[in-house]
Amino acid sequence: MKYKAVIVEDELMNSDFLKHLLAEFCPQVEVVGVANNVETAVACIHQQAPQLIFMDIELQTATGFDVLQQVKDADFEVIFTTAYDHYAIKAIKFSAIDYLLKPINFEELQGAVGKAIERWQLKEKDDKLELLIRNVRRPAGEDFSISLSTSEGVEFVPLSQIIRLEAKGPYTTFFMKNGAHLMVCKNLKEYELLLTDYGFFRLHNSYMVNMKEVRKMIKADGGYAVMNDDAMIAISPKKKDEFLALMSQRLV
Repeated sequence: MKYKAVIVEDELMNSDFLKHLLAEFCPQVEVVGVANNVETAVACIHQQAPQLIFMDIELQTATGFDVLQQVKDADFEVIFTTAYDHYAIKAIKFSAIDYLLKPINFEELQGAVGKAIERWQLKEKDDKLELLIRNVRRPAGEDFSISLSTSEGVEFVPLSQIIRLEAKGPYTTFFMKNGAHLMVCKNLKEYELLLTDYGFFRLHNSYMVNMKEVRKMIKADGGYAVMNDDAMIAISPKKKDEFLALMSQRLV
């Protein structure tokens, strides 16, 4: 089966290069349209009904997010492309959507296309794109939300609602303020990379905590962090000084 793709890119050289890569390394993908601004992109997507969209983040005076806001009843997967570490990359990661940095590497392209086709085949109906737009457009000072895929479906959780994370092999369990426990099939390291810049700290090989949810520290037996849900988390000796520094700096 051929999967239809639309490229939304305002630089002709970049769109031609991507078409060449797809033809050579992703033969299952057929490019059925190329657009270089919001209006032509929306029209092309509605006309061609592609399964895949390669979306440049910056489009002259607009963005790829403006395109997505105008496309109704989306039945496609999006792979973002950008020439630099764009401010929106964090929002894209939180929304569990793939992106490629330019110049595009063919192996990364193959991987992103394979995952996108698999997601489209599974017909996973969720609100990833809605979550992405909300994260990108969120008011100053408002939290990101994160996409968590559990055995029961996908949940979108504001970071402020997470108390702590616990690793169990390849799984991570999120402990929430409302008492819910959400188990996700991703290891803790992935969330460490995503959440460290947003007030979370990995104080032990198996635990990561929301620093705003730390009630106090107990020095006995090497040190424990007492969380607002009464959990007592052991602090790794290697992390103790950094944890104490963060505790002294935080604003509660």
